[in-house]
Amino acid sequence: MIKLDFEKQGGLVPAVIQDHETGEVLMLGFMNEEAWEATLSTGKATFYSRSRKKLWVKGETSGHVQQVKEIRIDCDDDTVLVKVEQIGGAACHTGHKSCFFRKVKDGGLIVTGTPVFNPDEVYKK
Repeated sequence: MIKLDFEKQGGLVPAVIQDHETGEVLMLGFMNEEAWEATLSTGKATFYSRSRKKLWVKGETSGHVQQVKEIRIDCDDDTVLVKVEQIGGAACHTGHKSCFFRKVKDGGLIVTGTPVFNPDEVYKK
């Protein structure tokens, strides 16, 4: 049985989400025990929203779900690396492939890449 240390960080563990084919880091989320169990049982990346204080399945609104391909656990049992197939091509709610679409350069930020979808259309804002 897999036992993660949820106590160390107040009931949550960081989950680094990575494209299983390219290795690109797509996002960072947090899982509580319920999200962890849901991820294992459904094969879809599931997280705990710290702002909304509830579980959410990545892509439940946008359709851009993350199918789990592999999970790795760090040496302290308090962080997970989830390798996924990103359905729909975008992990970020801004429409970008990765949440890490801004690069620090010369003391400022440069946007890299272009959005895959329009968030206003997808999220009906």
